[in-house]
Amino acid sequence: MRVPGPGQEPPSQVLAELDPRERHRAAGFLRTRDRLRYVAAHVALRRVLALYLGLEPGAVRFGRAECPRCRGPHGRPEVRGAAGAPHFSLSHSGDLAMVAVAREPVGVDVQTVPPLETMELCGHRLHPQERAEMSELPFGERPLAFARLWSRKEAYLKGLGFGLARRLDADYFGGRGRPAGAVGEWLVRDLGDVGGGADAREAVAAVAVRTRNDHRVTLRTIPLRGVYGSGADGADLMAATAPFRSVDFGMCERST
Repeated sequence: MRVPGPGQEPPSQVLAELDPRERHRAAGFLRTRDRLRYVAAHVALRRVLALYLGLEPGAVRFGRAECPRCRGPHGRPEVRGAAGAPHFSLSHSGDLAMVAVAREPVGVDVQTVPPLETMELCGHRLHPQERAEMSELPFGERPLAFARLWSRKEAYLKGLGFGLARRLDADYFGGRGRPAGAVGEWLVRDLGDVGGGADAREAVAAVAVRTRNDHRVTLRTIPLRGVYGSGADGADLMAATAPFRSVDFGMCERST
C-alpha cells in the first residue's frame, strides 16, 4: 500500500483500532509523514489479520515469539489469543508499506532503491561473495541490485525473528539474475518492482517463507480507502483490495 501523505489524517475511528502501545508510539513521531505511515501500516496489518481471524481489527492482540537465538521474548511478532492465527510480517520504506500473511513463518521486506552513496556506506556489511559480485556491476546498476539483495536478506532475517541482530554477512543471497533461492528450510524470493506511479521512487521487495513446498505469493494493492474506511466487518478492505501479480517459487530453485 502507498501510505498517506500530509493532509490525509486518519479518522478518529481508525485510530481507535490501535492498542494503547501503538497509539503512544504513533504520538511519539516528530515528523507527520512518519506518524501517518506508522498508523496506516499498523491499521492495515490489523485489518488484514482481522479478515483471517473473524475479529474486529481492534481486538487483534500482538506479542512476540521466542527468540531463536537466546530464547528471550523478543522474536518475530505474532498474534496472541487466537487459535490457528496466521503468521505475518510488516515492512515499510519511503511511502510504501507491505503486509505478508502465510500459514508458515514468513518475512517480508520492501526497499526504496538507495542512492549510490548509501549503498557504498552499507556495502561492507554484505557477504564477501556478494561484495565481489556487486563490485563487478557497472556503477549505474549497483543501487537497484543492492536494494534487491538487501530486501532478500531482511525478509529472511525478519522471518527468522533475528532482525538485524544477525550478521548480514552470515548468509549468501547474491548471484546475478538470481531472484530466488533457499537457506536451510527457508525459501526466499524477489517480488519485483513494487514502486508504481510515474512520480514514485523505485522500490523492490522480497519474501521469505519457512517451507519445503512449492509456494505462490499473490500481491495485492490496498488503497487508502481500504484503511481509512469504516472497517467494521472488513468489507471496505475486501472491496478495495485487488490482486495485481502472482509469483511462484519452490524446491527447484533451491541451491546447494
